[in-house]
Amino acid sequence: MTRDDVQQLIPHRDPFLWLDEIVELTETRIHARKFLAPDLPVFTGHYPSFPVFPGVLQLEAAMQAGAVLIAKTSTMASGKVPVATRINNVQFRRMVRPGETLDIEVELTERMSNAFFLTGKVSVGGQVSVRFEFACAAANSEHG
Repeated sequence: MTRDDVQQLIPHRDPFLWLDEIVELTETRIHARKFLAPDLPVFTGHYPSFPVFPGVLQLEAAMQAGAVLIAKTSTMASGKVPVATRINNVQFRRMVRPGETLDIEVELTERMSNAFFLTGKVSVGGQVSVRFEFACAAANSEHG
């Protein structure tokens, strides 16, 4: 699945779409990738002399992958989108640098009505950079 396919499923767009491709997708699991180009604007400010991809953006990439998984495998009411409601047990393990590729793996562990419970793992070169658990719920996509 390409970046264009992803944009058909979730509302994220540049400069805040953190998925380049979907490598694998099953009913309960997704594996996505994102190449971190050295010229990404985030690296000019985080940090100028020692650029590091922010951990919070690694979490965001995994949550975007989770949203794709939910959109592809679950029936959500019209006008609803999955939004993050909880993040638990975050463990940062490795810094991520410009020019590296994120391997993003998310698994749906449970669904209760309009709540989705997932686990996420982001790796670079086979080394885990972050693991965490998160939850999403269906929310109205219209402004209220």
